[in-house]
Amino acid sequence: MTRIVAGESAAPQRKRALEAALAIGLVLLIVVGAVVSSTVSRNASAEAAEPTPAAELKLGYFGNVTHAPALVGIKQGFLAEALGNTTLSTETFNAGPAAIEALNAGAIDAAYIGPNPAINSFVKSQGQSVKVIAGAAAGGAQLVVKPEIKTPADLKGKTLASPQLGGTQDVALRAWLAGNGYKTNVDGSGDVAINPTENSQSLKLFQDGKLDGAWLPEPWASRLVLTAGAQVLVDEKDLWDGAETGKPGEFPTTILIVNQKFAADHPDTVSALLRGHARSVDWLNTAPTADKAAVINAALQGSAGAALPEDVLARSLANITFTLDPLAGSYPRLLADGVTAGTTKQADITGLFDLRALNGVTESAAKISAAGLGQD
Repeated sequence: MTRIVAGESAAPQRKRALEAALAIGLVLLIVVGAVVSSTVSRNASAEAAEPTPAAELKLGYFGNVTHAPALVGIKQGFLAEALGNTTLSTETFNAGPAAIEALNAGAIDAAYIGPNPAINSFVKSQGQSVKVIAGAAAGGAQLVVKPEIKTPADLKGKTLASPQLGGTQDVALRAWLAGNGYKTNVDGSGDVAINPTENSQSLKLFQDGKLDGAWLPEPWASRLVLTAGAQVLVDEKDLWDGAETGKPGEFPTTILIVNQKFAADHPDTVSALLRGHARSVDWLNTAPTADKAAVINAALQGSAGAALPEDVLARSLANITFTLDPLAGSYPRLLADGVTAGTTKQADITGLFDLRALNGVTESAAKISAAGLGQD
């Protein structure tokens, strides 16, 4: 009789179970490794791939002479040509805050705009919304008033207009009034009432005697002077002595901004936009006066519905400098003016500028400076 010792049959079973477990583990390791390898490979390919140009660029601008680089760039085809296969779509606005709202909502990707709405958007988003990528125009804003208003002291109790609450001219007006001892409030109350009003309506209200004056960009300041009998009380260029920028009399009126996500996704498209923009600014600075006036008026006819009288356009152009420099050194003062006006909060605006693409497409040996507020 053969005697079986306990445990002799269990050992082979345990050995077979261990071998099976090791085999299963090896298969799982191979599968997981393949998945990880595939994922890493896809990520590496995505990182290595060049960003593709956008299928469409949606651009905002105003029907103002201070936005002539946009008017000319669109009318002459400079922007569309530079963008190549990217479709250019455009939308016009009356003032900056409305354009910023559209940009932040994704309705547009880039915009010609005044500096204060760009600052305000950057501050509110904690630096995540927009980047300033170029300058467009400097100068071209004035406080024009009824002829009987001779000094700042005559403004007490008067009603003035600006294009829109929080816009660049609105901030300039409120800050200037504060410097002259007047209190204003964003609800329109105060020592001087400020009624944000569309530019075309400001002209009509002034003609009807319902406004005592307005702080306006060109051509609207010239229109009130030449067609409605207004007088210039303040030419904003006289408030800038060059301490911030080294360029006396120059202050940023129009800049070019882009949505940060769009810029990150489509850097080639942003560079293309800047090439077209630089060509527009160059054309404005070199074209014969008659050609310049004809193109701008034709563009205004298309975007704003009406051309300008010859004298209005000539006066407007004489007040504006077209430049790729956004005059970044002026922005701490512009921010402070916004705080004084009650339309923005004190904040660090470092990072607002990204001028690398601009400096990459211009032929100038000297870099356009971000004044320590971003990259150049």
